[in-house]
Amino acid sequence: MLGQEIAVPILLPLAVDVLAADPHAEGDYYPGDLLWAVLRLPAAAWSAMPEVRQRLAAAVAVVDLDDVHLPEGAHDAVASLLRTTA
Repeated sequence: MLGQEIAVPILLPLAVDVLAADPHAEGDYYPGDLLWAVLRLPAAAWSAMPEVRQRLAAAVAVVDLDDVHLPEGAHDAVASLLRTTA
């Protein structure tokens, strides 16, 4: 549902809780697809939740994302997340 931007204010904090426990969490498709869905959300989705963004950045900062097959652009999205929350 996050991929369709449905119920983002409710689902985003829950998704980040899951990702904090397992950044490689799998939704319906492949390991890491939940992270990819969260990273693709527009900046407006995060504007009211800076603390949630910080939690996500902390969760992915300590993970070797090369262990997970993520779509093209995911590594750049993670790098951008880490830069903007530093």
